[in-house]
Amino acid sequence: MFFHRSAPRAPLAVCSRYALAFISAVTALSLQPIGAQAQTRLPPVTVIATREPTPLNQVTADVIVIDAQRIRDSTADSLEDLLRREAGVQVSRNGGPGHAAGVLIRGAGSQSTLVLVDGVRIGSATLGSASLDAISLSQIERIEVLRGPGSSLYGADAVGGVVSITTRRGEGSASFSAHLAGGEFGSREGDVAVSGAGAGIDFSASLSAEHSDGVSALRPGDQFGNFNRDRDGYTRRTAQARLGYTLIPGHRVALSVVDARLKSQFDSSEFGGPPDFAQDPSPNFRSRLNTHVAGLSYDGVVNSFWTTRVQVALNEDNSLDGANFPSRFITRRDQYTWQNAFKLGAQQQVVAVLERLEERAQSASFAANQNRHNDAVGLNYAGQFGAHLLSADVRYDDNSVYGDKATGRLGYGYEIGHGFSARALIGTTFRAPSFNDLFFLGYGVDTIRPEKGRSAEVGLNWRHEDSNASLTLFRNRVRDLINYEPDRSFCPVDPSYDFGCARNVDRARLQGATLTAGQRIGGFSLRGTVDLLSARDTRTGERLIRRATHQETVAADYQFDAWTLGATLVTLGNRIESGRRLGGYSTLDVQARWRVTPQWQLEAKVLNLADRDVEPARDYRGLGRQAWFGVRYSGIGL
Repeated sequence: MFFHRSAPRAPLAVCSRYALAFISAVTALSLQPIGAQAQTRLPPVTVIATREPTPLNQVTADVIVIDAQRIRDSTADSLEDLLRREAGVQVSRNGGPGHAAGVLIRGAGSQSTLVLVDGVRIGSATLGSASLDAISLSQIERIEVLRGPGSSLYGADAVGGVVSITTRRGEGSASFSAHLAGGEFGSREGDVAVSGAGAGIDFSASLSAEHSDGVSALRPGDQFGNFNRDRDGYTRRTAQARLGYTLIPGHRVALSVVDARLKSQFDSSEFGGPPDFAQDPSPNFRSRLNTHVAGLSYDGVVNSFWTTRVQVALNEDNSLDGANFPSRFITRRDQYTWQNAFKLGAQQQVVAVLERLEERAQSASFAANQNRHNDAVGLNYAGQFGAHLLSADVRYDDNSVYGDKATGRLGYGYEIGHGFSARALIGTTFRAPSFNDLFFLGYGVDTIRPEKGRSAEVGLNWRHEDSNASLTLFRNRVRDLINYEPDRSFCPVDPSYDFGCARNVDRARLQGATLTAGQRIGGFSLRGTVDLLSARDTRTGERLIRRATHQETVAADYQFDAWTLGATLVTLGNRIESGRRLGGYSTLDVQARWRVTPQWQLEAKVLNLADRDVEPARDYRGLGRQAWFGVRYSGIGL
């Protein structure tokens, strides 16, 4: 019903062997002649790690930055597929593209990953997780992923980490871009975008549409008898707009809007009445999800010491799922944020945040419409003293339903020299119970407490010109996990709980190692990741479900003249679900791009080149081999 916990144990000896082999290979590659054209690349800027723009090499947290070029050049078929190619991120999906997907960062469940769009918290307050399958890649300009504790910066649910998505913003001369592509399984996609800036106004707007006939999401003989041989495809339409106006230098107001509409098909069953309650999997089950995100903000430079930001935002999810008797859930989040950054020196800053979140849920599955609000105050410090980095965060949340919660984080970094730096980070986290956990008829229990986590990590980074490598070791202990309790004696006396309820029962230990490396030699670039994970229920010793013991990614690109060739290999280890071991698999994607003119580009790619049989979750299946052909246009001047 929900994405729950599950994965493996990685012994230290295995971690060490992977680490030594991986770093040795990358180091050997990096010592090859780079050529006269090699240039030192400045580290990217991150916002997610401190809530204010900060160079990536000046933060103590573990952060990934995926820029627009990497997004456009990727062979990924969706946002969740793009994220899973990064170290420390796994994806669980009920079928192929367009179907329910959850992101698991460092083994934490999808409900323990916070997702932001243009700074706005998104996701269903009933399920407690964000529907990444509703978000189109075409509207995204930049993605930042914070791996590790984030509750002291962003509040509830940032146990495994935070995904921050930034949509396109206009700059420079007015420009127009368009993309059109088609592939097997009746797949097609297209998008158009305009953007620009001038006379104090910046603007961007885009429209996209995607469709695939797909395949049956379930395999024959699934454990619950829900298989239906019809195709389970999807259609997704997204509109995005950002409009900004600079009143005077240093003072800007902006409006950001995203509207996403997803329709998908899935396999399930309806049941007849007494006495036999006959199961019928033949109806055409459909899921309809409309997601709206809007934010109005003001950014101002008060003086050289003080900058301020005020944002009023909302996110509404409206879902309708089922066949002859569909269920509707409507949730809305209103968010109010006042953030102030104070420069204490050239390389020191303090960020103070006041935040209010109001949540409402409406469904026939609740006895009444539900609502709650959360008030929070946070304080963040980040400073550099020569070769030393220091960061400290503290946040206090007060919720009208489940009470108050204080979280904190402390980090330290040291510049060793010769391109090496080390860091360490500890932090506490919590996940809020969803409206379903609290109020769903026959399941929710209003005394459910938030999950609590305690996390620690150490990391070693190396960077030299166009070469980089990193190693991170982490451990996260989570208690009071909210799970399904089948034992009737632990549930309320109401007869509707005869089949179980939600309960704080489990404890989990999530630990592992993450290795990354990258190298560029002229027109050739190579990136690789190795992710080792042990995720277990410490109460039973069992592996948590849908977590792989290991995941590896290797991506290579070669650019010459007007051509770019690329390949991405993703390997995933075995997983456990419902007492069954799901085998590991590897997929290879290849692509070629030819820039015919400075404005026009032809593209071709083949996903899952070896046509591997992929089982993303028990009894579900992904698409087989799929070829795509497309054309892209981008030009300045309208």
